[in-house]
Amino acid sequence: MTDLLVTRPDTAWWNGKRLRCAIGRGGFSATKHEGDGATPVGTWPMRRLLWRADRLPRPATGLDAAPIGRDDGWCDDPGSPFYNRPVALPFGERHERLWRRDRVYDLLVVLGYNDDPPRPGRGSAIFLHVARRNYRPTEGCVALARDDLLEVLAGAGAGSRVIVAPE
Repeated sequence: MTDLLVTRPDTAWWNGKRLRCAIGRGGFSATKHEGDGATPVGTWPMRRLLWRADRLPRPATGLDAAPIGRDDGWCDDPGSPFYNRPVALPFGERHERLWRRDRVYDLLVVLGYNDDPPRPGRGSAIFLHVARRNYRPTEGCVALARDDLLEVLAGAGAGSRVIVAPE
């Protein structure tokens, strides 16, 4: 089992290799709540990979994988029974669109944060995804350069986790 260890706002470790990363604009949080922009501290299983098949071939990975479609979204409305779950668009409650122009979600690993079961208001849509230019902060996710994320995916499989453990 191989884990991605995030120890600083700009540092992750994979197989002993230091990777540059980005985390949430709200820093690390042991008490994550919806909208705080923080990356939750803890150990989060890599549930599955979603990727833009129109932009790259299926990445090598031991994770379950599915292509992202134009009508894929993720509910981030704490009042919804679909909170922190994938949804089909159009969707009448607050949500995030997974089919994006900015390439951030070209590779998207769904993390097992607040999902078993989801607790309203504790945070949603915590992913491992492609970093923005200059590693600008995320809304709470962990982000890596595309090539680094492809390397992580190639070694990830059932049991792989993202461990957020600030130094």
